[in-house]
Amino acid sequence: MGEKKKYKVIAKVGNDKFVKYNVNNLILFTEYLDLNFSGWRWFNVFEYTKEGDGTQLANFTTKNRPLTRFL
Repeated sequence: MGEKKKYKVIAKVGNDKFVKYNVNNLILFTEYLDLNFSGWRWFNVFEYTKEGDGTQLANFTTKNRPLTRFL
């Protein structure tokens, strides 16, 4: 079975709209944002914890996209 990592991600998808997801593939998540929130601006990646947001691990923008599925 392949490696699985889980992240919490907060994305800015509008002027004042943010969405929060549990994600295990950053490239597929970026494609999801492109399809469903074409005006998304950035997203922050946090370590997954059941409570709270955990430690921030990375951030990405429409021009600085993740190159791998995991960090």
